[in-house]
Amino acid sequence: MSKSLQPVAMLSPGENIASYMQGVNAIPILSVEEERSLAERLYYHNDLDAARNLVFSHLRFVVHIARSYNGYGLPLADLIQEGNVGLMKAVKRFNPEKGVRLVSFAVHWIKAEIHEYILRNWRIVRVATTKAQRKLFFNLRGAKKRLAWLNNDEAAAIANDLGVEVSHVREMEKRLAARDTAFDVSDDDDDDGWQAPVHYLEDRRADPALQLEEADWEEASHDRLFSALSALDDRSRDILQQRWLNEDKATLHELAAQYGVSAERIRQLEQNAMKKVRAAMEA
Repeated sequence: MSKSLQPVAMLSPGENIASYMQGVNAIPILSVEEERSLAERLYYHNDLDAARNLVFSHLRFVVHIARSYNGYGLPLADLIQEGNVGLMKAVKRFNPEKGVRLVSFAVHWIKAEIHEYILRNWRIVRVATTKAQRKLFFNLRGAKKRLAWLNNDEAAAIANDLGVEVSHVREMEKRLAARDTAFDVSDDDDDDGWQAPVHYLEDRRADPALQLEEADWEEASHDRLFSALSALDDRSRDILQQRWLNEDKATLHELAAQYGVSAERIRQLEQNAMKKVRAAMEA
């Protein structure tokens, strides 16, 4: 199989993600023998052409990993580019004599670069994003060298000096008090280990098993709700339909005029119907 070198631009997705994905998916996947041959040429002879072919043939794998982190408000192109950096580091360190495929070895390096990028940018976003927040951050940081937790008067004074809300001062004070957490937890850190980002950073919404579980749960919930509504009398069911399920929701006074009763009576009927529905769904 011919493995012509791909353009260096393939390492940088740019703005057209769809075109980039189409390009990397068109690059042939290496067989075991081809991969080992290229890896040996790189490992023993420092063959840069072999290194480029190893990188390019695994770019689609980087895209697959990067897309699982596409829920943090960061551009997918940046996530892919950081993952590509990890892939290149993995290729440089790959030893073909270890008896494993490059994809198994590279996953750690790809995720490590993506994690570092997310944590680095997430920290910036969490602490200070706007000009006003940055000003508050640095001024409050200086004040905290002389103060413990701010009392109400101190917080009000700082807010007045900086022209911000007291709530903003309190929020920034919490951020300053927060401590950084290592991505990976050490073996002897049992108390705080559950807080480590490694347990919650990766976006698992694309996991087929979780999607199937969620779909089953939604279907079961829908069936229970339909059954619970069917058990109500017509008036109660119509009130819940118009108050909660329709796109244009009716007010209590509109339903009161429709049924010729008071708005308070509609509210009572609504509450009673909701109790019956909850009880039926929890049974």
